[in-house]
Amino acid sequence: MKYNKLFIASVLLVTLGTSSCTKKLDEVVPQSSISKDQALKDPNAARTLYYGTYGLLRSYTSTFYQMGEMRGDIWADGLFTESVDGGLQNLYRHNISSLNVPFTNWAGLYNLIYNFNNVIKIIPQTPLPDAEKTRILAEVHGLRAYVYYNMLRTWGAVPLNTEPVETLTNTAETYKPRTGVDSIMIQVKADIAKSLELFGTATPISTDKRVVWSKLATLVLKGDAFIWSGTHMGGGTADLTTAKAALQEVRNLQGATLDLQGNYRDIFDPTKKVNNKEMIFAVNYELQQAQLTFFSSFLVNSIQANTLSFTQTATPTVSSVYPYVNGANRVGINPAILTKLTTGAADQRIANTFRVMYGNAAPFAIRGVMLTKYIGTVAGTSQIYNNDYPVYRYADVLLLLAEAKAKLGEDISAEINAIRLRAYGTGYTPYVSGSQTANMNAILDEYLREFIGEGKRWWALRRAGDAYVYANINPAYLNPSSTAKFLLPLSLAMLNADPLLKQTAGY
Repeated sequence: MKYNKLFIASVLLVTLGTSSCTKKLDEVVPQSSISKDQALKDPNAARTLYYGTYGLLRSYTSTFYQMGEMRGDIWADGLFTESVDGGLQNLYRHNISSLNVPFTNWAGLYNLIYNFNNVIKIIPQTPLPDAEKTRILAEVHGLRAYVYYNMLRTWGAVPLNTEPVETLTNTAETYKPRTGVDSIMIQVKADIAKSLELFGTATPISTDKRVVWSKLATLVLKGDAFIWSGTHMGGGTADLTTAKAALQEVRNLQGATLDLQGNYRDIFDPTKKVNNKEMIFAVNYELQQAQLTFFSSFLVNSIQANTLSFTQTATPTVSSVYPYVNGANRVGINPAILTKLTTGAADQRIANTFRVMYGNAAPFAIRGVMLTKYIGTVAGTSQIYNNDYPVYRYADVLLLLAEAKAKLGEDISAEINAIRLRAYGTGYTPYVSGSQTANMNAILDEYLREFIGEGKRWWALRRAGDAYVYANINPAYLNPSSTAKFLLPLSLAMLNADPLLKQTAGY
């Protein structure tokens, strides 16, 4: 069965365990596709193939968010005004088993991998200028590393595919066993190295919207991944030192075009995307392309908005402040964390991330919270959810660098204090570097406040080390004495479709 078209931005899932091979793959390729011959002859077709990878990446934003945040402690058992989002609840309660699998079919991420493999294979053969080909390959090697890194953290061992699928003659050709986690990390690091090699020695900082993968993004990913391997995979001091060097390289570029935004809200403001000095890489959302509607479950519906207030008074109602928001409120912040975040010194991050909603009649009790970080803008009488979704920003650089230093036994006060200065203003309490445990807890506290709703909390806890996970997650949901499972299982359908796959250990 000859496959001669290349995906662009489809929702078609190319699985590694296809149960039937009765149709040509050509027949299920969506209309938004181009032929291989077109890409090899027409530079515009080749660019379409490349641009499509970003459109496809955007369709996985909610997946990456859920993987990186919802198993953490932020959203566990908080107050919400409507029926619970059962899928998200299963994640924060760790209600996960071989019969209750959060992300089946590898969350469809091999669709992304397949497209990246196509670009890496095809672009060098196209009539594009050599410099453009090199830049595209640098970006896509970085993107592929990012996706495999997320898969490694989610499932551990996963099938490794680095070549396009061009022909299939029978179902068995789709079978592929899981590759060991060490080999997957080797691939991640190889893609990172290749990306940096192709980007070259210069490190330009875009003054446009930072929605294209860059050398800066690869360097931050390198720091992130090497801290993980240094902590969890035997890399130790050598990997932590490599991570520190990569992150320090980015920090050394701090200046007018790369820094923390003075106003935290400006990071997410849809009207201030151009030359946003804090953003390093973000997934782009625009009115005429796609909107960031996933977070509607963290908002409120228009009827309830008339019965809720942001203050413990009858007026003004939520609807008078946000007249066109029409989402739902099916997830709430953990009550203990809500208290922690809303007491003590005023933190501009909290004020510009969520707002507590109260009933607008006595006793004016807390009803829930609205995540306002991605509230978007208003066009006429409609709310437009056109915030970009941050993957890496300069605050990541500071806290990842602090983590590498903490694990190397070094002073982290400069990085923590830079974060706190922006959060609290000049009257902030400076942090004094202490023991490794104290330093890691300080880093995790800033992660908690800095990145709510950005898919970082679960990964921050996991990367820190198992002890920090257990210290923060409700033991009723994740307890070291009850065979706690950090990795996710495979569905029975996946195992039945591919006889080479083995279930994740512990399930």
